[in-house]
Amino acid sequence: MRRPKRLPMEELAPYLLDTASRERERPEVEGAQLPVAHAPGVPIDWTQLFGNNRPVEVEVGSGKGAFLVATAEANPDVNYLGIEIDRALQLYVATRLAKRGLRNARVASTDARRFFRECVPAASVAAVHVYFPDPWWKTRHHKRRVWTAEFAADCVRILVPGGRLHVATDVAEYGQIIGELLNAHPRLKQLRAGEQSGPPGPDEALTNFERKARQRGGAVYRAEYERR
Repeated sequence: MRRPKRLPMEELAPYLLDTASRERERPEVEGAQLPVAHAPGVPIDWTQLFGNNRPVEVEVGSGKGAFLVATAEANPDVNYLGIEIDRALQLYVATRLAKRGLRNARVASTDARRFFRECVPAASVAAVHVYFPDPWWKTRHHKRRVWTAEFAADCVRILVPGGRLHVATDVAEYGQIIGELLNAHPRLKQLRAGEQSGPPGPDEALTNFERKARQRGGAVYRAEYERR
C-alpha cells in the first residue's frame, strides 16, 4: 500500500483524540483547530467527541487503519474510535481518514487496557473489535498480552446490553486462550467461532495483517460474542 504523505497537524486535528498534552506538536496557526485532548482518568463523553449521539464502536490496535477506514466509510451512521499505541501510526491513520473526510472516525494513541479501565463509561459502546493482537510469545512477556481476565471484564463492562465483541488472531494457541477466557465470562454469549482461510473478498473490511495472512493461505480464528 502506498504511504500517504502526512498532512499538517491542523488538518489532522479533527481526527485525533489526544490523551496526553502534546503542546510542541500542536498547530501554531491562529484559529487552527486543535486535537481533542482527553485527560487520563476522566470518563469520555462520546457525544462531545463526535458531535452526535450515534452508536460508537472501538477498535483496539488499529495499525495502519485498513479496517477502521473501510468500516467507517461503509457505515457513516456509526462513530468509530481506533486505538493505536504507536504515535506515528496514529498520525498515519489520521491522514488516511482526513484525506477521505471521514468525520465519523477518530484515532487515539494510548494503551487500550488503561483507556478502557479509566476512561470509557460503562454500557456506552456498541461494539469492540480486537484483531490480531501481539501474542508476545516468550513466557516472560505474557504479561504484555492485551487479553487478560481484567481486559475481558472491561470489554464487557463498556458494552451496551446486546453489544458485540469481535476478535481475531492467526495464532491458534492464542485463539484458544482467548476463547477459553471469553467463554468463561458469565455475561458473554458466543454467537459464532471458527477458522477462515482462503483469499479475502474485495469488499471485506479487514486489517492489513489479516489480508496478508489470508493471501498466504493461512488460517484465521475469528469469534463474535454478545453481551447478555
